[in-house]
Amino acid sequence: MLWMKALLLGVVEGATEFLPVSSTGHLIVAADWLNYPLDQRATFEIFIQLGAILAVYWHYRRDLLSLAQRATGDSAARALVGKVFLAFLPAAAVGFLVHHWIEDHLFSVHAVALALIVGGVAIWLIESRRPPVQIERLEGVRWRDALWIGIAQVASLFPGVSRAAATIMGGLLCGLGRPTATQFSFYLALPTLTVASLYSLLKAAGHIGSGEAGNLAIGFITAFVSALAVIRVFLRFVQTHDFKPFAYYRIAFGLLLLWIS
Repeated sequence: MLWMKALLLGVVEGATEFLPVSSTGHLIVAADWLNYPLDQRATFEIFIQLGAILAVYWHYRRDLLSLAQRATGDSAARALVGKVFLAFLPAAAVGFLVHHWIEDHLFSVHAVALALIVGGVAIWLIESRRPPVQIERLEGVRWRDALWIGIAQVASLFPGVSRAAATIMGGLLCGLGRPTATQFSFYLALPTLTVASLYSLLKAAGHIGSGEAGNLAIGFITAFVSALAVIRVFLRFVQTHDFKPFAYYRIAFGLLLLWIS
């Protein structure tokens, strides 16, 4: 029944990658509970992450094409591309230096549980005391905002923190409105997750067995479909809701993991 495990893990990845709940944390727990083969787990997780990030490209395909076309003659469009790239750099640099250490020492259920709880408390506090909204449009994001969001993304290297949570909360602290902070987080996910996934895939290319192809395809497709659905629902959600429900979920799930483990 390995294909069923692949399907379930693909759904977990797609459902959690872009929500502020930590897809890495959920995958660590789910893969352990499902007893997915350890020797295939790393490669499989690369493929399902690629499926999830493809969903963002697909959802924003018209906006991205328009942005690419305007960037040749529109300074605001070029600036937006530059700000996303600036926000990408801090986590890329730190991740390149400490990626192996993090995998060796922090990929555990206890570490994920603690990060979920601490992150949940942080989300609740930020939502309760965040500064007034100053920026309601993506083009209004300032260079210093992009840098601070990029620095916030470094925290997501710790399993259980959540890249989405770190970048969206970083945006809120900079005065971005929830929809704007969420959209910038999605745009920032494109270079961040694409580069990370392709780099990992390049390293793992020689270790992919021919018997894994079917499960990799199942995970990729289910991650794409579930991520696309979640992205569209989540973008509607942030128009009228805050992120406190995710804070409560993180705290409850983290406590449950500590109790079970």
